[in-house]
Amino acid sequence: MDEETNFKVRDLSLAEKGWKDIRWAEAHMPVLMKLRKKFEQSKPLKGEKISGSLHVSAKTAVLIETLVAAGAEVSWSGCNPLSTKDYIAAALAKEGISIYAWYGLTPEEYYWAIDKTLEIHPTLTLDDGADLTFRIHSKYPEIAQNIKGGTEETTTGVYRIMAMAQDNKLLYPILAVNNAETKHDFDNVYGTGQSALDGILRATAVLIAGKNFVVAGFGRCGRGLAMRARGLGAHVVVTEVDAIQALKAVMEGFRVMPMDEASKIGDIFVTTTGVKDIIVDQHFDNMKDGAILANAGHYDCEIRIPDLKERSIKVTTIRHATEEYALKNGKKIYLLAQGRLVNLAAGEGHPHEVMDMSFANQVLSLIHIAQNHQSMAIKVHNINREQDIMIASLKLEAMGISIDKLTPNQLEYRHSYSEGTK
Repeated sequence: MDEETNFKVRDLSLAEKGWKDIRWAEAHMPVLMKLRKKFEQSKPLKGEKISGSLHVSAKTAVLIETLVAAGAEVSWSGCNPLSTKDYIAAALAKEGISIYAWYGLTPEEYYWAIDKTLEIHPTLTLDDGADLTFRIHSKYPEIAQNIKGGTEETTTGVYRIMAMAQDNKLLYPILAVNNAETKHDFDNVYGTGQSALDGILRATAVLIAGKNFVVAGFGRCGRGLAMRARGLGAHVVVTEVDAIQALKAVMEGFRVMPMDEASKIGDIFVTTTGVKDIIVDQHFDNMKDGAILANAGHYDCEIRIPDLKERSIKVTTIRHATEEYALKNGKKIYLLAQGRLVNLAAGEGHPHEVMDMSFANQVLSLIHIAQNHQSMAIKVHNINREQDIMIASLKLEAMGISIDKLTPNQLEYRHSYSEGTK
C-alpha cells in the first residue's frame, strides 16, 4: 500500500495505466470536457474545498480533474468498498489529488477514508449514496457550519437525505443530481441496463439467451436492465411491490410475479430496488441448483447474505467476483461481487457517454451552490429545467444531431387558450 499525508492508494506504479484510461474516458465525455474548457478560464470554484465520495473510475477522474480545473481543491474517497479501480486512484494520487481509495476496503477502512476527505474542512460536498453526508451529520456536525451545500448522485442517497430533511436533521442544502432528467432517464436506465449485464458477464461468462432472468424492482434501473436482458434473449420476470410499476412491466411484455414464485424458476436474479431484504431465507431454499445472484442497487443488503451463509456448508471463490455457496440441501448458488454493485465490483461501471451527462450535472450543481447558497433553503433541491435542457443540447451537439425549434406562432399557440376546434 502506498501512502503519504494526502493520499493512500494500492500501488502508485499503476498510474501510467490509469492515465491512459482517463484519456480514453475524456475522449468519450464531450459535454464535461466542454465545461472544463469553459471553467478553467473563469474558475467559478476558486476558493472552494470539495469533499467527494463517489466510485473511483476513469469517468470520476474526468469529473475530479474538471472540478480542479474550475478552481476547486478536492479530497476524494470511494463510495463502495469494491468499486475503486486501483490504477485510477494511483493516477489521481500522482497528479497531486488527495485521494483515499483502493479495491477491497474493510468497513473500518471505508469510513476512515471518508473521514480523511473531511480534513480539508469542505465548503461543498459531493456524495453517492449519502454515506459522506450522513457521516458529517452524525459524527462531525461542526464541519457542517462551513459547508455551503452538497450534491447527491444516486436514488438511494436522495431517499436517505430526504428522510433526514423530513426529520429536521439536515444541516445544509442538497441538490439532488439524481433527479435531473439528464441523469436518471439516461444513467439509471441505459447505464445500469448495460453495465449490470456487463458485470454479470465478466463475472460468469454465462449465456443470457434462454435463461429465466429475474429483475427485482421495475424503477428506472430495473426497467433498463429488463430491456437489455430481453434484448439478449432472456425470458424476463419482474417482481414489484408498486402496483403502477408492476402494471408498466406487464404492458412492456414482461412476466410479473412475487419473489416467492420467481425464486422457483429463475436462473439469474438481479436486485435493483434500493430496499433491503429482497431475496431472503425461503427464496434461497426455492432456487434451482446453479442459480446466479447479483445486486445492482447501491447497498449490499438487498440479498440477505447471512441467510445464504446459514444454509451453506462451504463457500468457494470460483473466479473474480464469483463465489460458490454449497448449500446443505445439495444445491449450489453463485453470488456475484459479494452482493455489492455488480456493475462496478465486477465490471467497468456505466459507459462514459452516460456519465458525461451525470457528471456535467454535478459540476454545474456545485457551481450553482457556490454562487447561490445564501438564498438556498436547507432542504433537498431539484435541478432546474434550464440546466437539464442545456446539458441535453450539448450532448446532441456533440453527437452531431440537430432538432426543430418552435416558431413564434407555435409558441403563441402553445400559451394561448382562445384557439380551439374550428
